[in-house]
Amino acid sequence: MPKNNLWGLKHGFILASGSPQRRQLLEKAGFTPDEIITADIDETPFPGELPVRYVGRMAVQKARAVFKDHPEKCVLAADTVIVVGKRIIRKAHSAEEAEKNLLLVSGRRHRVITGFCVIVPGGHEIAKVVQTAVVLKHMDSADIKAVIDSGEWQGVAGYRIEGVLSASVRKIIGSHPNIMGLPIFEVAQVLKGILRRP
Repeated sequence: MPKNNLWGLKHGFILASGSPQRRQLLEKAGFTPDEIITADIDETPFPGELPVRYVGRMAVQKARAVFKDHPEKCVLAADTVIVVGKRIIRKAHSAEEAEKNLLLVSGRRHRVITGFCVIVPGGHEIAKVVQTAVVLKHMDSADIKAVIDSGEWQGVAGYRIEGVLSASVRKIIGSHPNIMGLPIFEVAQVLKGILRRP
């Protein structure tokens, strides 16, 4: 068991995500994964699929994809999206796409939605979806350029709340860690509940 796994999970603990932010949140809360194994699944939304249903489905599918090869382990997977109205903001693959994403959320209240799923040996699944509302100030060209130049838009859904963009955040309603990719309070309650299982 890793020395930082303060809660003493009985089974090996796998994080089915390559996100360094998720790993850091878990480690700071005392849940250090034994392994990091990313899930290779089709992440295309179904036609007309609502964001809440989408992230929930993605989290479950990612967890199952890893669990099937490690049925003796506890597996945690998650998926996070930024949503404006019903529109999902996808990860940008270029600075131009990142700028378009920032313009969509600039000056607007929007949601960050994370679905997570934990599967324990025996196949029992616990899945939840957590939403956080975020209000950004109207971002001028200098604000947007600073975020783009920082490179913090790379590899994340929309933006990184803890970076340069934090200077443009007017209000957060709900879980702050959720915006970083994992609602750690809710995840911790599930993981602690596993400890109470016989």
